[in-house]
Amino acid sequence: MMLLFILLWPLLASLVLFAFKPKQAWVIAFIATAVELVASLVLVIGFDKNASATAAIDLPWITSLGVNFALGVDGISLLLVLLTTVLVPFIVLSAAKHSYTPSFYGLVLMMQMALIGVFTAMDGFLFYLFWEIALIPIYFICLIWGGEDRGRITLKFFIYTLAGSLFMLVALIYLYFQTPGAHSFAIQALYEAGRALPPGEQSLVFWGLFIAFAIKMPVFPFHTWQPDTYSVAPSQGTMLLSGIMLKMGLYGVIRWLIPVVPAGVQEWGLTAVILSVIGILYGSCIAIVQKDFKRLIAYSSIAHVGLISAGIFTLSSIGMQGALIQMLSHGILVFGLFYGIDIIETRVKTRNLAGLGGIRNVAPTFSAVFTIIMLGTVALPFTSGFVGEFLLINSVFQYRAILGVVAGLTIILGAVYMLRSFQQAMLGETNTTTAGFADLTGHEKLVLFPIVILVVAIGIYPDPLLSISESAVSNLLLIVQDFSASAK
Repeated sequence: MMLLFILLWPLLASLVLFAFKPKQAWVIAFIATAVELVASLVLVIGFDKNASATAAIDLPWITSLGVNFALGVDGISLLLVLLTTVLVPFIVLSAAKHSYTPSFYGLVLMMQMALIGVFTAMDGFLFYLFWEIALIPIYFICLIWGGEDRGRITLKFFIYTLAGSLFMLVALIYLYFQTPGAHSFAIQALYEAGRALPPGEQSLVFWGLFIAFAIKMPVFPFHTWQPDTYSVAPSQGTMLLSGIMLKMGLYGVIRWLIPVVPAGVQEWGLTAVILSVIGILYGSCIAIVQKDFKRLIAYSSIAHVGLISAGIFTLSSIGMQGALIQMLSHGILVFGLFYGIDIIETRVKTRNLAGLGGIRNVAPTFSAVFTIIMLGTVALPFTSGFVGEFLLINSVFQYRAILGVVAGLTIILGAVYMLRSFQQAMLGETNTTTAGFADLTGHEKLVLFPIVILVVAIGIYPDPLLSISESAVSNLLLIVQDFSASAK
């Protein structure tokens, strides 16, 4: 019952937090997330890498509608559960210097519960329920603790993502009514119903699901909510959004789109790849001209997610494996970047790159740590970012050579905006703003040093993570191949 514990523990802990004072709540929240991390590691250790996706829990829930409380993990979902349980303790740890109330930590833990639910749901109704629940905590986190104009920007984010979810709901309900007999939301029943649809109907279901997932990622042109929301959200909210929440959309494509409507994917997959590659260029080019450091990283995230999405839609083993390892790497790296920017903003009260400079002269440890994280972001060999980007660009190049060449620009353009921003913030002479910049405290080292270790360790030896998902990826692609063979 470890999986059920991992799902419900954050929810139980979040309810307890309201009885404590802020500092006590922070300690309890961190202990709760640390316990959650240990539980997920136990799940990883006992995981059978060759097992297909099986329901560890399958209990009747709303029997009249064919809804079961069904949870399960395979190698794909396990990596996303691991990412969630690794990052949330660091997010809580990074919040210690802020004056957050117990309700903030309660919302973070509630969101963790919903994210785990999304990554483990084996029932379409349950998946949709967790998908929507995940939106509620982050909405209030951004609305209550966000920056200037947070009301308008957060409302736009909420409406945008909720509208996308309605497309997914319509698609799931349509699939539900195509299941035989009394109808069921079970994942295998939806798989079979979707694959039995004629190509035209599969295309309609494809767009219903794809729009919801593309908004969450986000992929061009469904990205317009993202830069403003990332910029106005409190730092820990941005970490949740970029580090974990956007992976919901990518996971949805892998688990709930490709196996359900393979004919729709074959019809529209190239379009999805082209949109993703456009997003790479768009995000990178806009990032280059940004003056706000946090906003720059927000646009860079669009570029990185575009590459991950393109790799997934190539329907190749290296594309899927590259996407999964890059999801982990991106989550870790973007957390480190946003935490570094949070430290800068807390010290000097600005994120404007033009007002920074010379931080390396007064904070060498912080500069060194930030350098390693930044090099991981630009995919330097022996960092986590290199492994995923190499596999992804390779997969896109094999899919369409011209698209692979364009997608490869993400490394060049990424180096331009990351190195330029590093030069503006860290190098040169100190000024009146940065002259008193203090180096990392012991608490900040406790957050950033493990992140640096993960960046290097995954870059040097990614095989344990790749081996977890290898069998599940093969099973997924086999479904698509079998459908293609039968269609011929």
